[in-house]
Amino acid sequence: MMTTQASTGEPTPDETAPKASNMRSLSRALEVFAELQRAERPQRLSDLARSCGMSLPTTLRILRVLQDFGMVSQTDKSYRVGPAVLPAARSFLENNPLVVFSRPILQQLATQTGLTASLYTRLGYERILVARVDGEAPLRYDLPLGKRLPLTSGAGGKILIAATPPEELREVVRFAVAAGYEPQTFTVEELQSRLPDSTADFAYSADERATGVHSAAVAVPDRAGRRTESIALTSPVEAATEATVMAGVPELRRAAARLAELLEGSVY
Repeated sequence: MMTTQASTGEPTPDETAPKASNMRSLSRALEVFAELQRAERPQRLSDLARSCGMSLPTTLRILRVLQDFGMVSQTDKSYRVGPAVLPAARSFLENNPLVVFSRPILQQLATQTGLTASLYTRLGYERILVARVDGEAPLRYDLPLGKRLPLTSGAGGKILIAATPPEELREVVRFAVAAGYEPQTFTVEELQSRLPDSTADFAYSADERATGVHSAAVAVPDRAGRRTESIALTSPVEAATEATVMAGVPELRRAAARLAELLEGSVY
């Protein structure tokens, strides 16, 4: 007589295997897409495959799927981010509480200090420029919203990892080297020498990510005490002294506290 196994309500290995495979495929596709976002120019198939550690056929299959959804565009033999990202970016900039609440705060901060005020949010081992209000002196470089930046340089990145334990700093260093933000010789000890004391609530940088620019930044505290966002004041060195930039730290603290208060009362 044939017997049947009683159902326990739990998925069997045969049922979970396709799901795991699908998630792996999704993860790989997002990895390729993120690499295109970091690129300063269109990428060839071989470059993407090498950067992502994937085979050429796998990378090509992923690119074709992303093209079908408009996430990637192809020109000749090169690939770049496609137009489908624009509606997503518009939705984020118009509806996300982090952006909406920060705009008037950054505007007031820039007006009070005369320096450029910026908001960054952490994404894995990188940070993203979310909002910016220019100060009285223009910066020497173009930094568009949505730009992926390292955590290892610049005050806005360093304050986010100032209290990070050494084991996680090793992952930060590994990623920064793999992404090309830092040289192959970059070490945890070198990173630690750049970071402020773990008890400090602000970071300062000069000539780190961009030459001739210095900045100060504080973290925006969240509900769990994690450092996931930072607000920075930045200026060309010829327009403001280190003392002038550092004098803005109290205003940075007040701005960060106000933003945290507004986010606390939202569904962010």
